[in-house]
Amino acid sequence: MADEAAARPLRRLMRTIVADTTPLKVSADYRRLWLGLTISNLGQQMTNVAVAIQVFAITGSSFSVGLVGFFGLVPLIVFGLYGGAIADVVDRRLLMLSSAGGLALCSVVLLVHAVLDGSSVWLLYAVVAVQAAMFAVNNPARMATIPRLIGPDLLPAANALGQVTWGLGFTLGPLLAGALVGTVGFAWVYGIDVIAFMAALYAVLRLPPIPPEVVDGAPATKAGFASVLEGLRYVKSRKNVLMTFLIDLNAMIFGMPRALFPAVAGSFYGGGAATVGILSAAPALGALLGALFSGGLGRVRRQGRAVVVAIVVWGAAIAAFGFTRTLWLGVLFLAVAGAADMVSAVYRSTILQVATPDAMRGRLQGVFIVVVAGGPRLGDVESGTVAEVTNEAFSIVSGGLLCIGGVAVLCALYPRFLKYDARHPEP
Repeated sequence: MADEAAARPLRRLMRTIVADTTPLKVSADYRRLWLGLTISNLGQQMTNVAVAIQVFAITGSSFSVGLVGFFGLVPLIVFGLYGGAIADVVDRRLLMLSSAGGLALCSVVLLVHAVLDGSSVWLLYAVVAVQAAMFAVNNPARMATIPRLIGPDLLPAANALGQVTWGLGFTLGPLLAGALVGTVGFAWVYGIDVIAFMAALYAVLRLPPIPPEVVDGAPATKAGFASVLEGLRYVKSRKNVLMTFLIDLNAMIFGMPRALFPAVAGSFYGGGAATVGILSAAPALGALLGALFSGGLGRVRRQGRAVVVAIVVWGAAIAAFGFTRTLWLGVLFLAVAGAADMVSAVYRSTILQVATPDAMRGRLQGVFIVVVAGGPRLGDVESGTVAEVTNEAFSIVSGGLLCIGGVAVLCALYPRFLKYDARHPEP
């Protein structure tokens, strides 16, 4: 009995610190979806890093690597906004299934290209564009589905578990991609990605139908351009929701240096493909560690303030990374940045899911994915262009400092965001 009593405080402490896995326990559908995404995301992140390395190997240009983000940006915006509108009026399960299948076919094309020749940078750009379109349709449907699988009180825990998924993919994916590209070649990376997609397809197949909720006897909305505009007007009129998008765009456009990793690996640290993998994995490692010890996030009520603090930490860590010339120190600063981004992502997702109705969630998640995935692509273009005009170090440091300055400007424009209270959510 004494041992049992002594163990109780430790168990309570662990529940406070370690990630809350309750969503995985209470919903088999959510558990399968989470596991399928975890496996498929690992393959997808391997592919993303391999494409960047392949483009740099063909062209030798950081600007060309930055163009990978540019070619994915337009499809991401168009299909993210329209895909979110579709997700509000069709069976979200079928939408996820078809778009995941399209992503798998893109990886098949990359595999065939790598086996046959592997020297066409324009084919790589084209595949990236199609991948962006499929991802932009799939992700809003999946994120809008999660509140239907678990209760609202578990959404912070579910979003933290989602960060574990992305953390694992962004950590192990780049490391595996760098190691495989440097040893057995690009085709192995793309082949593994094709196989990994089978897990996501299986998880979606096991879901029940997820039709749109009926409001007053009729579907909540109709897909189309008017529906997209309705979602954008909703965002514009809800200042806290709008702020979650603007503050993340600020962080990603100015503070995302990933397009520079192929060049930085050699110029800063004297490394090659494996070093690119390590640098690409470092932010995700920080996010993963943060997510694994995210048990206390659900108790934070001032979630807007937490987002602001996290973005400032992100910008400061990125600026510090630009001064490093020792690999372990650079990895450390990137990991700190990743942990801060994880905190921001959890609270921004939660604000969006809790403060908006189900009939609007698909469209809002479409805007969300445009921002979350489009911001880094704009960041690729920004960092690659600045590096081309100046150098990689200046691009990284200036970007981190501009990120912090942007946070100050946005908080001055939207001061209510700092007062956002999870107990009384106001969009």
